[in-house]
Amino acid sequence: MSDPGTQESGPEPTEPEWVRRKRLAAVFGDVLPEQTSDDASGKGDDWYRDQVPPHHG
Repeated sequence: MSDPGTQESGPEPTEPEWVRRKRLAAVFGDVLPEQTSDDASGKGDDWYRDQVPPHHG
């Protein structure tokens, strides 16, 4: 006799990857946008490296 708290499930329904991504984006939003705010600032990597305090060497 099986435990009434567990459910037996059949095989997972398959869906195209793009459908899965669209569904997840609708629920959770765009987790990793194409461009972040620090990219849009126009400051290159050298500028950020120059801003590191000496004690963080």
